[in-house]
Amino acid sequence: MREIHASAIADAVKKLCMEANYSIEPDMLRTFDRSLATERSPAGRHALQILKDNADLARTKKIPYCQDTGTVICFVELGQDVHVTGGGLVEAINEGVRQGYTEGYLRASIIRSPFDRVNTGDNRGIRGPGYRSDSAARSRGFSGHRCQ
Repeated sequence: MREIHASAIADAVKKLCMEANYSIEPDMLRTFDRSLATERSPAGRHALQILKDNADLARTKKIPYCQDTGTVICFVELGQDVHVTGGGLVEAINEGVRQGYTEGYLRASIIRSPFDRVNTGDNRGIRGPGYRSDSAARSRGFSGHRCQ
């Protein structure tokens, strides 16, 4: 049986939360380049160049590319012979989200309850992040676009 400590999970989730908000995927950067080459409008080219420059700034300065840092959805693949030590899996993921949004100075936009509308302050929702079984972390903006 393989053991993994909850703190290692929390640290990985923290890093993924921050990286998902600082870096845009290469295919998106290539799309900016292709669009810059074909865009006829000077205003359109200028806007695309700003988006591309902002992506570079976000990556190098470690600041969010988009102010809508979204909500965290974690996909976890955990084999039957893996045992989490030092705490539970869900708690470790929640702690990683808390650390990532706090230490990464990411905008907390999740409310505790739709009834009291109190912000959690660390982007953990009512039941924590959403879960499914695969491994990846993504941050999605509430407008439906992927902020990564």
